[in-house]
Order: sequence, then C-alpha cells, then structure tokens
Amino acid sequence: MHVLKKPAKQIALLGGSGFVGGHLCRLLADCGHHITVLSRAAASCRSTALIPQTQVLTVDVYDVKLLTEIFAQHDLVINLVGILNERGFGGKGFHRAHVELTEIVIKAMQQAGCRRYLHMSALGAGQGESHYLISRGQAEQRLRQATDEGLQVTVFQPSVIFGSGDSFINRFAQLLKIAPVMPLACPDSRFQPVWVGDVAAVIVRAVDDQTLIGKTLELGGPDTYTLKQLVNYTRRVMGLHRWIIGLPKALSWLQGQLMDLVPGKPFSSDNYKSLQLDSVCQHNALPELGIRPRSLETTAPKYLLSGAKRRRYQRYQASAGRNG
Repeated sequence: MHVLKKPAKQIALLGGSGFVGGHLCRLLADCGHHITVLSRAAASCRSTALIPQTQVLTVDVYDVKLLTEIFAQHDLVINLVGILNERGFGGKGFHRAHVELTEIVIKAMQQAGCRRYLHMSALGAGQGESHYLISRGQAEQRLRQATDEGLQVTVFQPSVIFGSGDSFINRFAQLLKIAPVMPLACPDSRFQPVWVGDVAAVIVRAVDDQTLIGKTLELGGPDTYTLKQLVNYTRRVMGLHRWIIGLPKALSWLQGQLMDLVPGKPFSSDNYKSLQLDSVCQHNALPELGIRPRSLETTAPKYLLSGAKRRRYQRYQASAGRNG
C-alpha cells in the first residue's frame, strides 16, 4: 500500500542553539523538513549547523523588518527562546526574552503572512510571583490575542526537561562532584521531569497535526519527584557519598538572595519564587498523543556515567531487580 509522504516544511527556528533546539533540529531534519536557525551568535550553533537540511543565520531576532523578510519564506515559526535567570534584577531581562520577543515574532509573522506558530513556554506560566513564570504567562496572553487575529498557535508547557546536555540534572552532577556537602533550597518542590526526545517528538508532531492548533500542551514524564529526590538519585547514579541538606523555607530564601550576587547566578531569588510552585502536569499530553514518556531512570545513567561505569550501574540495577 502506497503511503503519501507529508510535504517538507520550511521552518524558522528561534532558540535553536539551546539544549532542546539541537535535539529538535535533528528530529525535524530526519522528517525531511528544512530548518533555518536564527541566532544572534552563529558561533554557538556550530554543531547545529552540521545537521542536514539546516542552515544558521546570524540575525538580530529583535529586528521586526528582518524577521518579516525571513518569515515570508517559511511555512511556520518555532520559538524555543527562554531564560531561567536574568543578568540584572526587576524582571526586565525576563520580559525582554519572553514577552517582547514574542510580540516581535507575532508582528513579523502577521506582516509576512506566515500563520503557523509553535511556542515553548513552561508549566505554571502566569502563576506565582517569579518574573520567570509571570513573563511566560504574559507571552501566552499575547498569543491568545494573536490567535483571535488569525495566528495558528500551539503552546508547549513542559516540566523540567532532562537529557544529554541538559542544564538541570547535569548542573547538580557537576556540583556534587566538587561539594561534599550540598545545602539544597526548596528540597520539597515537586517536578515531573520529561525527556528532551519526547518534547521534540511532540513539537515535530505539531508541525503537521492540524488538530493541535489552538492547544496548550502540558508535557511531563511518567513520574514525579521532589527536588531532593532528584539530587539524591543523581548522587546514587554517580556513586558519590555526599551529604545533602534540605534547607527550610527561610534559609532557602536567604540562599536565593545571596546567590543573586554570584556571577552566573547558579541559583537566584527568582528561582526560589518559581520553586514555590510544583512543576507537575494536571493533564499530561504525551499519553494522549500516543507517546509513552521515557523515564529518568532509563535515560540519565547514559549521559551521567562513562561507558564502564554505566555498565556496572546497569548490572547493579539488574541484580537489584532480580533480588528485589
């Protein structure tokens, strides 16, 4: 039986230099699509540029006129841009990255006549007191207004995303290597970690699936964990003996205030505010779309450990399973 192949799309991608962007580009290319990655720093996209059917353009993504010219040559736009911390304070950095950029993309798409738009947001967008979540919610509000004006929007709200190259599990792994004692803020905050491959699969599905237009899709893994459980799991996989101290609320708040002053902000007062809300799905879209979410336990050891250590860990897990 002859199966009609869906036509390849010309896709403009913002945020393609990031963790999710690299995985997504590879999957889009595998499906035959042509991707144009728009970045202010093309040097950060060297590995992405090697992906077949992918080109990288150095672009000021806040230039409406330039974006309009580019979008006019594309079938749809995907925006993965997001920041977890801003350089300064007061929310201006979050507003610029999440809200202002979304407004510019909407305007450029409308002027270009490009209607299909896929947008990365976050669980809890618009809730709580953090600038991160507030700005995410404001961006979604702008998109709802644009939907009323004819834009065909799908929004993705993942919990924390894990996978090779992530900035969550890997960050704790690096800290655990050097810190015999880890004071952990907000240890009881709950997450539903979702594998980057599952997130990318849903986005690729939305490229052609017209039934997902107008939908906001929550994305989570098969299990929920507290932050302390996630850090302890990372410690066990790496075979490290570390003392992880869960901080009470007052000390967690203080840690966020102090870390605001540390270059690079490994933790911040805004992160503290975000962690006051659980990042757990109310309606996980993955099973509804026929995708069985991949678990942290079957994936994380593959990138946390070297080959020999990974094989020893897998033998230990298999033995524990037989004896359990």
